[in-house]
Amino acid sequence: MNITAIVIVAVVCWAIVELVNGPKGKKKDKKDADQINLTNNLESDMAIMRQRIETLEKIVTDEKYDLNCQFDDLKKDKVA
Repeated sequence: MNITAIVIVAVVCWAIVELVNGPKGKKKDKKDADQINLTNNLESDMAIMRQRIETLEKIVTDEKYDLNCQFDDLKKDKVA
């Protein structure tokens, strides 16, 4: 084999490796940044939802809420 053939084989192998591995750099960094932003948004949404659930649990377990529900039930029975 001569040098030219070796160089051609090396370039072809390098091109195949680059195609298989995909492009590096900006696209990969952008995907990582997008994934991090999505994760942060989901975590903040989850924190907000937990606060809302805690508030609803406090309302539902409150004695006044239960008493008001009983009054409403009595009003419904009285009308019917």
